[in-house]
Amino acid sequence: MGEEFQIRFADRMSQLPPYLFGMINKLKMEKRWKGDDVIDLGMGNPVDPAPDAVTEKLCEVASDPKTHRYPIAGGMPHLRREIANTYARDYDVHVDPDQEVICTIGSKEGLSHLSLALVGPGDTVLVPAPAFPVHIYATIIAGGNVIRIPLESDEAFLAHIHRMCTALFPRPKLLILNTPHNPTATLGSLGLFAEIVAMAKRFGFMVLHDFAYAKITFDDYTAPSFLQVPGAMDVAVEFGSFSKTYNMAGWRLGYCLGNRQIVQGLAQIKGYYDYGIFSAIQVAGIVAMRECDEAVSAQVKLYQERRDTMVRGLESMGWPVTVPKAGMFLWVNLPEPFDRMGSMDFAMKLMDIGNVAVAPGIGFGEEGEGYLRLALVENEHRIRQALRQMRRALPEMAAELG
Repeated sequence: MGEEFQIRFADRMSQLPPYLFGMINKLKMEKRWKGDDVIDLGMGNPVDPAPDAVTEKLCEVASDPKTHRYPIAGGMPHLRREIANTYARDYDVHVDPDQEVICTIGSKEGLSHLSLALVGPGDTVLVPAPAFPVHIYATIIAGGNVIRIPLESDEAFLAHIHRMCTALFPRPKLLILNTPHNPTATLGSLGLFAEIVAMAKRFGFMVLHDFAYAKITFDDYTAPSFLQVPGAMDVAVEFGSFSKTYNMAGWRLGYCLGNRQIVQGLAQIKGYYDYGIFSAIQVAGIVAMRECDEAVSAQVKLYQERRDTMVRGLESMGWPVTVPKAGMFLWVNLPEPFDRMGSMDFAMKLMDIGNVAVAPGIGFGEEGEGYLRLALVENEHRIRQALRQMRRALPEMAAELG
């Protein structure tokens, strides 16, 4: 017998920790296979359907054999034009659809590939923390270094960026923003964005703004685009997604727009990785943007009702809750005595005992420890049922703590 053959991964693989959400999903599916009805408040995976007009257009276009060929890699001109028209209408932001807009296979893919275009060994990226994992690990996969900026007040956040830019050499190359923020629901403002644009120009860093939750806003709050700030196009791009706005998560359709050179850099690297998005999905995306504003408003109303139901239920159990004005999650402190368990242990035990899946805060980095993220994707009946199951499970979980 010869020596056992060894598989040798690239060094970057050692920098990727186990994907905690994958562990949660694995346990959830194992329980479901055994017949347990696990209510999933963990993933931001909409259960509501895409608008009828969108699905009907997909089916219509998919029946045409011409759409079965390779699509236009950067996105259909008509879709890019519709994205540009939407930004002009909603934000008074004007972009060239041919040079400053590119379609992506969801915003996560685009953000990851753009990191490969912008970041390399020795480059430093600033990321607000806690953070959606790809905001950190896209940089690490690209070979760069991440410095986490605590999500505090706007003043403290800006001061921290300023300190990094004056203390480090070479200076940070990129700042990744995400507002409304996942997981904390922290909001952006035009005032904050203006300060960041000014610092970006002074210190020479680029800005990538993940705007996936642009339209999911409550209580008369409207989320601003980073590109609304004068001069933002000089330093920044913004990512948007059809996943949450139109319940098209599994369709994998997103876009990036803004600074022409950055957009073209993304186009260049994507040319080596993919052939774009199925043409029928792109045509359906045009219909979504052009015809489905009322459907989006109705969906946002549902999310707000679910938010209020979940807040009332948690508060009735004595949990302190900050009511979010945007996004599709609650970011909740673990109260005593459960704070002693740690968020991962709490999430695993809650699923085991209560058949409710939640996202542990530690999955968003060490700054998220002590928190849970609860998704608003299930209907109100299921949310009430999840709250009842939590109420029954918590005493047993507390007893295990002693």
